[in-house]
Amino acid sequence: MSARCDRGRRSTLMWGTTRCAAALIFAAAAGAPALAQTAVDLQLALMVDASGSVNQYRFELQKRGYVAAFRNPRVLEAILSGRTQSIAVAMVQWTGPFLHAQVLPWTLIKDEASAKSTATIVESTPRQLFGGGTSISGAIDHAMSMFPQSPFKAERRIIDVSGDGSNNSGRSVVRARDEAVAADVTINGLPILAFEPYLDQYYKDYVIGGPGAFMVVAKDFESFADAILKKMITEIASNKRPPPNARRHAMNDR
Repeated sequence: MSARCDRGRRSTLMWGTTRCAAALIFAAAAGAPALAQTAVDLQLALMVDASGSVNQYRFELQKRGYVAAFRNPRVLEAILSGRTQSIAVAMVQWTGPFLHAQVLPWTLIKDEASAKSTATIVESTPRQLFGGGTSISGAIDHAMSMFPQSPFKAERRIIDVSGDGSNNSGRSVVRARDEAVAADVTINGLPILAFEPYLDQYYKDYVIGGPGAFMVVAKDFESFADAILKKMITEIASNKRPPPNARRHAMNDR
């Protein structure tokens, strides 16, 4: 073999080795978590009930409530009152233990334009789940899996669970709640009393928990919009983090 051919062969082998190494480095980087995260005042996971008891009309009432809240200037005022003047929000439709549809990825809200854009996304996204039980524990567990994937970081992380029924599938809701609280996540609730008149007590005893935890009650789906507006303003505006061991359970008058 000539020296020229030998050099060409070595060059080809070196190129192949370099390309393989580059591919391995890229694959490793793609699988690694992002190092840079944008600081916000709050990461808020909105978990929306799409179980069988929530027909299309009731689901639309819920969706309109969220849309109106994102467009409400009082919500933006609460956001702008924080240290970073921004929050990150994600939204998930949930039913059974493993039935979840994330309809809003982690989204930064920092001004009127981003708030209105978020409202438009929620408004234009159709319902993706239609029944499958009511697993509040599954909703909590799914929300917990979302926080490590967020491109944002915040001292306060809140799971906002709304629903019209108690946990009837999946694992223990108390265990799911306690594990979330142990990871320094607060769970707030919005029970809708359309079918279970004592669901507020159930949420108080078994669902909400963590620093500053509270709930706002909707007596029916028609009053959901008022309840979610009050709830979002309260949890966004609570920028001062309570002591680690402090827990508060509050409930509005029905």
